[in-house]
Amino acid sequence: MSAQSRGHTPGPLPRSAGLPPPAERGATIIPDKVVARIAAQAARTAQSRRAALPPDRSRTAAAPSADAAVRTGSVRLHLAMDLPYPTDIPHVCQRIQRDVAERVMRLTGLEVGEIILTVRRLVTTAGDNRGRVR
Repeated sequence: MSAQSRGHTPGPLPRSAGLPPPAERGATIIPDKVVARIAAQAARTAQSRRAALPPDRSRTAAAPSADAAVRTGSVRLHLAMDLPYPTDIPHVCQRIQRDVAERVMRLTGLEVGEIILTVRRLVTTAGDNRGRVR
């Protein structure tokens, strides 16, 4: 017979011997470098989704890079990436920033205060062999 079937409701779990309450144990600190790696991976995924660039590195587009500065529960990110030509740069950048912010927040619990996105260069997609117009 279980405790509930006998009329008992389960109480709080007993504290581990010798451990202070969770609020007094401290905080989890995620280093800037780890947050930057998470942001770079999120940017790579967003780049392939929003900018129609394949995530593989064999193409002419370089992988996105990221820097992070974590301060008291929030993070500032700087992303640098290539985008395809032609593209609607403001629209694509805004969507990539939103995707990266959501992913970083979901994986780290940190509020994303600011994302600066630098477009390193515009690349033509493979198969664009249009040449110059005279």
